Amino acid sequence: MAVGSGELGTLHGVAGIRMAAVSAGIKKPGRLDVVVFELASGSVVGGVFTSNAFCAAPVTLCKQHLAQTAPRYFLVNTGNANAGTGEAGLLAAQSCCDALARAASVQTSAVLPFSTGVIGELLPAAKINAVVSSALTGLNNSDWEKVARGIMTTDTRPKAASRQLQLAGNTVNITGIAKGAGMIKPNMATMLGYVFTDLGMSAPGVQSATRQAADLSFNRITVDGDTSTNDCCMLVATGQSGVQFDALTAADQQRFTAELQAVFIDLATAIIRDGEGATKFVTIRIEGGATVQECLQVGYAIGESPLVKTALFASDPNWGRILAAVGRAGLDKLQLDKIEIRLDDVIIVHNGARAASYTEANGQAVFAKPEFSITVRLGRGNCNETLWTCDFSHDYVTINAEYRT
Repeated sequence: MAVGSGELGTLHGVAGIRMAAVSAGIKKPGRLDVVVFELASGSVVGGVFTSNAFCAAPVTLCKQHLAQTAPRYFLVNTGNANAGTGEAGLLAAQSCCDALARAASVQTSAVLPFSTGVIGELLPAAKINAVVSSALTGLNNSDWEKVARGIMTTDTRPKAASRQLQLAGNTVNITGIAKGAGMIKPNMATMLGYVFTDLGMSAPGVQSATRQAADLSFNRITVDGDTSTNDCCMLVATGQSGVQFDALTAADQQRFTAELQAVFIDLATAIIRDGEGATKFVTIRIEGGATVQECLQVGYAIGESPLVKTALFASDPNWGRILAAVGRAGLDKLQLDKIEIRLDDVIIVHNGARAASYTEANGQAVFAKPEFSITVRLGRGNCNETLWTCDFSHDYVTINAEYRT
């Protein structure tokens, strides 16, 4: 179950990037579960990672390799998170990097590992190692949808986004894929996300762009308030378009940055649209906050409230649950008589109380939509923030109760 069509549209090739997806039978025979990306020599990579203290073995190893050598390959598996596996997990992840490095004739540290799936089970490295050669043989520059499917777990559909623009007389492409449907409150990025561009960028520039884009996208989504052990989001700039970011005019730099952030936001919101069991896609806007942090406090209080989320699923405009979430968000000296709450354009709370113009029928009409917005105006300052969430359905409980079976 998901919200919206999920159509991927045109996915532009990125010069300097090749990819392949194969089956290793990690969890289910025949399922695509290993993905390899090849990065052209000279590519620059930035990354942001989970803040969960129990970060998975591949996250630890990925950080180490990223600091040692210019990456040439990403090795991704689904079906097993290799998290909570201690030293044995690190050795298993290292084994997979070694196998791909030997097959590709690169240093082991040039391979960045990524895993997603069940926590607490040791990675079946032998299965992955057995298919890396066939993945290298199948590398191509166009299988975006296939590799997007190859990193799915409880996702019901692949997630990809792309932009193309003209800069300095050249065509520049940006294309990315992501996965995630549950255990989503990234606190950095998403479960797994990979964005590629053929623009040239410096190492500090790529890292800064990754962090900024992730903060505006993946750090603004929540399905259930749970931060995964395996979250990683990577940005790769190959430089093969012949255009360098630092050589662009300020206006063109802004255009590229806006398109890059749009790809990140498309991927992040695709995760919410495909949240486990989701039937509603809800945009939460917090306006007039004193700080960014307090806007996010209020937004997440609403977006993660089980009572709000079950009301969304029931199409029940029980706006008292929204009001209560705002009140318990922890804002100091909240002036209730300044609070306004809207469902799309329907004002439900004005000056801290039920709006005189509000009717249950108007609220019901909004809540019945598969997509709508909740806007809270705090009247405390000039900060505005947007985040995205979904509902809790019966299917969410079923999916997570039966995840390991």
